[in-house]
Amino acid sequence: MPAAEILVSQEPADRLAAVAALRRLADQLEDDAVEQAMRAGWSWPQVAEALGVTRQAVHKKHAKRLIAAGVTLRRR
Repeated sequence: MPAAEILVSQEPADRLAAVAALRRLADQLEDDAVEQAMRAGWSWPQVAEALGVTRQAVHKKHAKRLIAAGVTLRRR
């Protein structure tokens, strides 16, 4: 079923599946963008501001994964 049909579907299962897929995509895009920003030397506060969240939230969500990926993290 094409995405446009899913978005206008009246079937709850189709619409909920579309929402779940969009969330997964958004998470993947965020992970990639945060990693790119950190590799470019951005600080946690800069990334957090760009995402509209706290520094603590972005650090908690991404720090372990970034360290495992070999990204050098800035302190502040």
